[in-house]
Amino acid sequence: MKKLLLVLAALLAAPAGRAQVTVDVAKITCTQLLSFSVADPKDIAVWLSGYYHGRKGSAVMELERFKANAEKLKSACFLKANAALPVMQVIEKIFGQPK
Repeated sequence: MKKLLLVLAALLAAPAGRAQVTVDVAKITCTQLLSFSVADPKDIAVWLSGYYHGRKGSAVMELERFKANAEKLKSACFLKANAALPVMQVIEKIFGQPK
């Protein structure tokens, strides 16, 4: 009986493991972004900024411009016409095609 209690105590005390989750960012819609259903929108915005800066070969981050662009994206995602569209498609609509 004591062994069983020790085993149970050890199992309950063990830290819970977190499953690794992968996300295809190209499939995240505006509705998913705004509803926090995939991840915190700030985290997604940072990833997107890095992705597009990487495509341009730039390692410079202008914080005020980043914040303004994130707000533009958020506002565009609130439009009914963009709700079901992938966020990356909306980005290309409002900021143009990445070079």
